[in-house]
Amino acid sequence: MLAVINAEPGHEKLTDEVLAHAVTSTVNLAEVQAKLRSRGWPSELAWQDANGPINEAISFEPEHARIAGDLVSVTRHLGLSLGDRACIALALVLNAPVYTTDKSWKKLDVKLPVHVIR
Repeated sequence: MLAVINAEPGHEKLTDEVLAHAVTSTVNLAEVQAKLRSRGWPSELAWQDANGPINEAISFEPEHARIAGDLVSVTRHLGLSLGDRACIALALVLNAPVYTTDKSWKKLDVKLPVHVIR
């Protein structure tokens, strides 16, 4: 989401077609809100912009929490955060690909497509 909001390198790979189906975990939505607020954006504008690139924010459910917690064993060596694991957990539940700017995600031993946009 931040790559799109900030027009960062690689954001052009997140086409309108991809974004039309984009979902995020509410954990990741909170991270984007926090990042924008820490950069001085007013709360309402940050919230509006955080939600702009996505189609839907999906509540972080107990099943997602269990999967995100279990993922620590296969992500620890990559230093992935709880937010990273929440994103991956949601993708696993939805059987959906993930898009990231973090090249280390290509080293993940999980059964889902990982697209690194830069």
